[in-house]
Amino acid sequence: MFVFGGIMQKVNILAFSSLCILYSVCAYALPESIDLDGPKTITADKIEYNVKSSKLETQGQTTITNQSGQTLKLTNSSFADKGAKIDGKDVELWLGNHIYIKAKSVSRDGNITIAEHAMFTACDGCDSYGNAWEISAYTIKHDAEQRDLYFYSPILWLYELPVFWFPYYEMPDPSVKYRSGLLMPDLSSTNKMGTQINIPIYINFSDYHDATVTLSYLTKENPLIQLEHRLNAEHSEFRTNASFTHNKEGENRWHIFNNDVIEMGEYARATVAIERVSDETYLQKYGFYDNQPYLDSGAKVELFGQSGYVVADTHIFQELRETNRNEAAADGDILPNIHGVYQTTPIYKETYALFTGDVLAINAHNSTAMQRMIGDAQIVSPWTLWGGNRITASINARYDVYNFQNYDVVDAPDFTGMKNRFLPSGYVEWGLPLFKPGTKWTQIIEPRARLTVMRHTEAEEVFALNNDSAGALLSDVTLFSNNRFSGYDLWENGTFADYGARWAIYSDSGQSGEIFFGQSYDFTQRAETDPNSGFHKGASDYVGRIGVNTGGLFNLTSRFRLDRDSLTLRHIETDTRFGTGRNYIYIGHIWSEQLDELFLGQDVNEISGGLGIQLTDRLSLNFNAIYNNTYGQFQRHSGGLYYKHPCYFLSLTYRKDYSIRPGYSGNTTFQFRFGLDY
Repeated sequence: MFVFGGIMQKVNILAFSSLCILYSVCAYALPESIDLDGPKTITADKIEYNVKSSKLETQGQTTITNQSGQTLKLTNSSFADKGAKIDGKDVELWLGNHIYIKAKSVSRDGNITIAEHAMFTACDGCDSYGNAWEISAYTIKHDAEQRDLYFYSPILWLYELPVFWFPYYEMPDPSVKYRSGLLMPDLSSTNKMGTQINIPIYINFSDYHDATVTLSYLTKENPLIQLEHRLNAEHSEFRTNASFTHNKEGENRWHIFNNDVIEMGEYARATVAIERVSDETYLQKYGFYDNQPYLDSGAKVELFGQSGYVVADTHIFQELRETNRNEAAADGDILPNIHGVYQTTPIYKETYALFTGDVLAINAHNSTAMQRMIGDAQIVSPWTLWGGNRITASINARYDVYNFQNYDVVDAPDFTGMKNRFLPSGYVEWGLPLFKPGTKWTQIIEPRARLTVMRHTEAEEVFALNNDSAGALLSDVTLFSNNRFSGYDLWENGTFADYGARWAIYSDSGQSGEIFFGQSYDFTQRAETDPNSGFHKGASDYVGRIGVNTGGLFNLTSRFRLDRDSLTLRHIETDTRFGTGRNYIYIGHIWSEQLDELFLGQDVNEISGGLGIQLTDRLSLNFNAIYNNTYGQFQRHSGGLYYKHPCYFLSLTYRKDYSIRPGYSGNTTFQFRFGLDY
């Protein structure tokens, strides 16, 4: 027997690399954080090592430090059978990242390690006035083979105050990435359904496949079951969210949202989406609603090529609004829609050809149907001439074939039969970007003009006026477009010109500003459109935009339309943001004058806003609201208080919805969440 005496004697022990197993006693030393082959340093008042029995004993205060810097302190310890048997008293263990374990005694025999009168925290030293949380237990047992921790008679302490006791608690040690079990509950409350307690249960199938089932108890309504399912395969991913309840009125209410993406090689991808709900108001009442006007289910296959693209998709809609006041709203199912694009390599210099094709079938909910085929061929020839002048010329030919079954078309209600039309067009566009570089700022002035010539169709050929077109709304975005109407059916029907100018300035530090102003001119009488659109025979209204970006502290974007004769403001939408990070103010506003006789005096006037304040490094709050100034009431508002501690998080949020519709009269929801981080 060798005896090492004296104060603070140090010995490097290569043979006792298995001592690191002791670090897993309290389970917060991940295997990858331990250097099993590295040297260990033991410091003690006295160390005795028996070569024959390979047993090491220390007396007095003992400190063991491993290669990664993790430190274990204990008193009067012994290690035998190459670390398979361990005993020690007054144990203190620091594992980094504020993880600290303390125990009156620790013993290990094989795979089982037992700590008596133990305390664990992952918040050691996070606050100067004490640990934010810690768990004490009469006994903590660790099974190294099963990689499980067992707490007997544990107590949860918050800032040294006992807040919760339970007789037994079991959890995997941190070397386990995933393990099925209970997650942290959260609490919410609504004025319609009372207090809601959500208890999530995590289910792990593999490293790539898991699910969360949440059992929700409501004081004013029957229980709710929620499901989140996640699966990642080698070339695909599958996501499902669903819920179900049998309410007090005896109704089965549910929803399912599913989104699957399947990569089929380098040039193909398939997507499957399911969005269905039992009734129109379920999503709003139970808090799953995200302001969507309708649900869209279907499937899509995309094929990619070096110069081409083909997509085939289907859409089955479920309307969530009370009435369908907008002709563009979902009023039928699309089965199928096939869209293909092919662009040639340059034919001459930068000139290229572009071919597109569409096959579309719409089955309306009122037993009507329409199928159509569209073929489109275009040649585009861009040129850069002397002085930086840019000229782009294009010619286009489109042919439409429609088949109607009991469909309402222009001047022919309940029409059944086929119709077709030929729609040639072409345009010439000119632009001249003028640059003025400086030492810190660069300015650009770019005048731009385009002349578009289209066939003026006869009245009987404007047969699909309202099938999928919501009409047109003149803005800076619609200028310089081939077809300024939405959808495929409504045709521009004549010759028009677009012209405008853009001024922009950029700094080398990321600041920028922009002004655009433009107008359109119709040479022929266009099809009847919404009087609010801004289009007229002859000159249109004026449109423009203004943008300012100071590099992060202030951002503003505003789009507007002015009356062509009086320059009266007809439409404006503005987004402004002050601040950075969690300190910000956001203000949005949209106003649009209603010139339609059916909606006179009902101008669109909506204000949205948001506020964020970082009260401390850890505490912040925010508030968001949408206010309908036309009717003098909020549409909704929400806010929350958030506290993010290194060791835990908590939040208190609310949301108020002012919607009123059959079966739903708005909700006020409060939610409290708390969780531990380690």
